[in-house]
Amino acid sequence: MIARPPPRGWNSGNTFGENISDSLIREMADRMVSDGYRDAGYEYLVIDDCWSLRQRSADGKLVPDPAKFPHGMKAVADYVHSKGLKFGMYSCAGVRTCAGYPSSYDHEFVDAQTFADWGVDFLKYDFCNFPASGDCKTRYLTMSMALKATGREILFSACNWGQQEPGQWMRQIGAHMYRSTGDIFDNFKSFTDIAKSQMDKLHMSGSYCFNDMDMLTVGMCGKGNVGLGKVCTYEEYRLQFTLWCLCGVPLMMGADLRSLDAAYKDLLQNKALLRINQDEECRAPYLVRRDCVIVTENGTWRQIPDSAFILLRHLSDHEFALFYANLADERAEVHGEFVDMGLPVTSGVALDMTDVFTGEHIGPVTDFYNPRIQGHDCKLYLCKLVKTHA
Repeated sequence: MIARPPPRGWNSGNTFGENISDSLIREMADRMVSDGYRDAGYEYLVIDDCWSLRQRSADGKLVPDPAKFPHGMKAVADYVHSKGLKFGMYSCAGVRTCAGYPSSYDHEFVDAQTFADWGVDFLKYDFCNFPASGDCKTRYLTMSMALKATGREILFSACNWGQQEPGQWMRQIGAHMYRSTGDIFDNFKSFTDIAKSQMDKLHMSGSYCFNDMDMLTVGMCGKGNVGLGKVCTYEEYRLQFTLWCLCGVPLMMGADLRSLDAAYKDLLQNKALLRINQDEECRAPYLVRRDCVIVTENGTWRQIPDSAFILLRHLSDHEFALFYANLADERAEVHGEFVDMGLPVTSGVALDMTDVFTGEHIGPVTDFYNPRIQGHDCKLYLCKLVKTHA
């Protein structure tokens, strides 16, 4: 069943842009298997923009660029499938794709059948070059119907950048995931701005239709198509991946898996984080607190606005994930009062906390927990409720 938990996979766009080919996709499929990503649950391998010729064929169909894909797209799909993976492709709701290639406006049913004939399992559907006279909702509904008319199960990834409040209607038109943000770039400000923009939209995501906070940049380290600004540290990438997992959104890797540092490979396959992302209840996290952090400088206090937040996610089996983020540059104490989590001090109930990153068992805690966190970093705890008295 499509998108019961959040979909996971890899997309070519972030790193490679137009520099894609048959051989690259086959190599990436091989790496997804040999390096353990498939077994960790990353099942979709998706080709982004720039895969076709600049013009349609005489009979109106999209044509794979023979210089990039000399054996055609079905041969690529067959190879991806032979590795136990699912194959994804890209088109756009506009007249041309973002890179100026033929797109699916007024060609939805022909293109959907073409994709199905090739063995496509996932369609990323972008929003560039959309006519001013067009209707966004109707066009995404049209492609949804076109995909279903093929009779093939194809995950519909509706990438309309948050236009016309997609969280209010994408589920109804049959999308399985939808973008509610602009494009991500490979820097700290970009992914934290995206995360902060979603704090009032966390509830607009669940089984079979997930809010998409865009592809992961974890491990890109400034290389590729979206490198812009200062290169992220390991802790910043860990913060990004933890947020995406905690928010229960799709996990689409974007780095070159062939050269990914072992630390990032381990992070992307972290069993505890992936278990949170894939929790069977698919509940969005609850925003406990969005705050400033306060740091001291030479004995004086200084507030840094909108630089900290706390999320609590209800998991299955009476478990909870508790997340603290410090987005400031400096080390700071992030305050979390348990009464804001539904646990007043008079409840007789404590949180039995274990640090996900270190494995340290903090033990039962009541009333509050205020960890000190390095700048641009986070803390994540798995918690159970325990009685503090009979």
